[in-house]
Amino acid sequence: MDRHKDADAMTDELGPNEAELVKPISSDIPPEEIERITNDVIAAIKTIYDPEIPVDIYELGLIYKIELENDKSLTIDMTLTAPGCPVAGEMPIWVENAVVSVEGVMSASVNMVFDPPWSVDRMSEEAQVALNLW
Repeated sequence: MDRHKDADAMTDELGPNEAELVKPISSDIPPEEIERITNDVIAAIKTIYDPEIPVDIYELGLIYKIELENDKSLTIDMTLTAPGCPVAGEMPIWVENAVVSVEGVMSASVNMVFDPPWSVDRMSEEAQVALNLW
């Protein structure tokens, strides 16, 4: 979060995963607006579920990075549980549609990345409990 001197202000109500994940690029957006957009974007992403695993893609750890630009556009890096996932072409569109519905978000670009490869270690404790991995 060192790219934004007010970034600590946006992490007050966020858990450690959210605080590390969302990177505001701008110093022109007020910290309270960054926090609201962050919370709303994460909530929107949590509505998307992997069709083969009954856990949302955020808790699965499929979202690697979210950058909030000065113009309130988002760049999101995400991955899949496996490169051959049958919804590989659709899931980025689902993410884009979900986040552009958030008030204040002007646009979104979703990049599919596979480095580092996804593993169960990226899952939240909540997801691991839901899948009986604990």
